[in-house]
Amino acid sequence: MYAEVIVDVAHSDVDKIFDYACGSLAAGMRVVVPFGNGVTTGFVMRVKETSDLPAERVKKVIRAADEIPALTEENLSIARKIAARYRVPLAAALRLFLPAEMRTGKVSESYRTVAVFAGEADVSRAPRQSELLSFLREKKEADAAALRERFGAAAVKSLAEKGAIRLERRRSFRDPYRGQSETQGEHPLTAAQKRAVEYIENTQKTVTLVFGVTGSGKTEVYLHLIAKALARGQTAIFLVPEISLTPQMLMQLRARFGRAAAILHSGLSAGERFDEWQRLRAGDARIAIGARSAVFAPVENVGIIVIDEEHDGSYSSESAPRYHTFDVARLRAQYNGCKLVLGSATPAVETYRRAAEGEFGLVTMPDRINARPLPAVSIVDMRREVRRGNATAFSSVLREKLARCLSEHNQAILFLNRRGYSQTVICQSCGYVAKCENCDVALTYHSDEDCLKCHYCGARYKMPAACPQCGDRRIRYVGTGTQRVAAELKKLYPAARVLRMDVDTTSGKEGHFRILQQFARREADILVGTQMVAKGHDFPQVTLVGVLDADMSLHFPDYRSGERTFQLITQVAGRSGRAQAAGEVVLQTYDPENYILRFAARYDYEGFYEHEISMRAATGFPPFARIVRVMASGDDERETAYAIKEVHERLRRIYDADPQKFLFFRQMRSPIGRIRNKYRFQVLMRLLDPSLLKEVYAACDVKYKNVLVYVEENPANLN
Repeated sequence: MYAEVIVDVAHSDVDKIFDYACGSLAAGMRVVVPFGNGVTTGFVMRVKETSDLPAERVKKVIRAADEIPALTEENLSIARKIAARYRVPLAAALRLFLPAEMRTGKVSESYRTVAVFAGEADVSRAPRQSELLSFLREKKEADAAALRERFGAAAVKSLAEKGAIRLERRRSFRDPYRGQSETQGEHPLTAAQKRAVEYIENTQKTVTLVFGVTGSGKTEVYLHLIAKALARGQTAIFLVPEISLTPQMLMQLRARFGRAAAILHSGLSAGERFDEWQRLRAGDARIAIGARSAVFAPVENVGIIVIDEEHDGSYSSESAPRYHTFDVARLRAQYNGCKLVLGSATPAVETYRRAAEGEFGLVTMPDRINARPLPAVSIVDMRREVRRGNATAFSSVLREKLARCLSEHNQAILFLNRRGYSQTVICQSCGYVAKCENCDVALTYHSDEDCLKCHYCGARYKMPAACPQCGDRRIRYVGTGTQRVAAELKKLYPAARVLRMDVDTTSGKEGHFRILQQFARREADILVGTQMVAKGHDFPQVTLVGVLDADMSLHFPDYRSGERTFQLITQVAGRSGRAQAAGEVVLQTYDPENYILRFAARYDYEGFYEHEISMRAATGFPPFARIVRVMASGDDERETAYAIKEVHERLRRIYDADPQKFLFFRQMRSPIGRIRNKYRFQVLMRLLDPSLLKEVYAACDVKYKNVLVYVEENPANLN
């Protein structure tokens, strides 16, 4: 027998099938094989009876790396499509389906010893042994380490020698968030939820958009669809955009489906991630819940795939292969013949257009559960506040509403899309701005550590006592971050308990979960945070949401800045008034007449969509064109510039052949010209004809020793 093997080396020079002689193997297995002058692992793509190569030229597989195939036939099929679609080596696509630690051998299975009651023994003269035997007689079995701690190691050893207990070595699964959910039954569906479930189950369309306002009960629709899939003997994949939402959603799934739900995300330890993957692969768990990478979960016979908050930019991968989660999920849905559900209160413009025009199914849920009203929104003009001498981050309106909220023993959420104490440190004398040495970005001051941080590479710098450029000591903090907001709140409301939630306060596996649990248990009155607080959370006692600098994201150099601002404001506003008490939202802005803010204040997605889609049609932005960015990144500025110049010349030939298919074509330095000491140059294009993508990828299929060149389609971040 012969195995067709792809070696686990993501390089185009070896991106081809190699034949190896083998014994009993199956497609999808990982194998250890001789390769070149050494040994490497590979993936078995197919097993066949003959090889076209002479027998003397065919090397033998050394051994199988796993007892059962790590990859399914579906994984192999979709990996081939990903490799072809994004022009990456097949090994790079296959790696997506495996935990990184499994490939590198840095994690192994965990075992524990269990003591099992095996029979009676004479323990009349040994009281500890008697207690232990009585305990096990009732329990039947228990963890041996716990028994040694409780009854003594000698008692365990003696009973084992007498044959009264049997010590067994068993596989132990490291379980994240163990014991943090309570069992609940199914909730009865409202009429709107029932219509949504029935439509999705019965439509002929593979993809359905569930367009429902915040608090309309979309999650219960997802859970019922998952229950139906499990009842048919199938599995499910449930994707959420933020790690902060994953534990919360896992708790809901565990409460409904018990240990059938497994979690996959980067915040777990290597052992936990490996064990959850193993449970899914073995079929012990049948629901995969996680962020973007969970779309590659090793479940078979998938019955439903859900992408919650489908509009979120985190569903786009920013490392090779640069896939979009929706594209992979759709491939899996088509392979399994199952439904793919996209959920959002503020769908991506491209998604809503495809649903409105009939390509996708469309379910609308315009009302909150029990007809609770959406919170009233007040737009506050911060220019007037400044003219009145208010130099704080809080308008008089917000301060008044915060005071009332606290006096009524309710909770508030303040949203600011900027972490740290201040945005920038600037010299008032010469205008010097503190910048990162590795990236072309300004540093942010963090007062709790009294240091400057780069939010791109993580570098830290000592806060200077004087300007490094002119020596003047008049250094000023400009802008407001979450840390500063939290500090000012404590001064304004000394009795209030304030929690902060941003990247700096949520490190570790349970960082997000710990803060959210504290807030849910009423251990804090005000939660200050970045976009982590904006999505999905359900806190019944929150009656006030404040959005500071509501227009800040409008000014980013990105065609989606208006859309993202609308989405963020709508999402965070939806955290208020989710129980019986009415909710309020305060939008603070320096641009109160902006149409985006006006649409958001009215929760008018359809009005926003009509305005936005007409603007994009007039200007030629997606979905009416495809934005393609070719990026060159390297250590040496001259080498990187030379590489992009060569690639630009190759792309120029495609452009010159038919310029009518391009709306835009230009070579330039990236807006952020250096990140992590890598210089960045780009070619930016807008294509009217997506079929040109194959030619673009081919033109960029070049290798440089010290420069990485890659292609991005409709990149989530144009910086």
